[in-house]
Amino acid sequence: MNFQGKLLKTALLGIAFIFLSFTAVNAQSSDEFSFKVTNNTDTTIKKLLVAEAGKKYNYFDIGKGIAPGKTVLLVWDKSTNNQACVQYFKAVYADGSESEPAKFDFCEDELELVFDN
Repeated sequence: MNFQGKLLKTALLGIAFIFLSFTAVNAQSSDEFSFKVTNNTDTTIKKLLVAEAGKKYNYFDIGKGIAPGKTVLLVWDKSTNNQACVQYFKAVYADGSESEPAKFDFCEDELELVFDN
């Protein structure tokens, strides 16, 4: 095989590898369920509580919190993929108060939870 043939073969393998990498990334991200949370209150949201109907509330990891006026994108842990689409959410604020529970369908595309005063 001449030099140009080897170079062409290497280039084609590189392109194939790049294509397969993008395919794998897209396949992985389609398994993730994400949603936005907007805090329209005057107080930082320190915790989010989530539960399926009739079950105990658990904490949803939001890091250091969601500041007033901010919107964040959150992703469900893969361990929740077998749970029901309908979940109940409550916000826990910096002053210790909690919002009323609200029901959301997390199978909706581009879901956004908005917490208002």
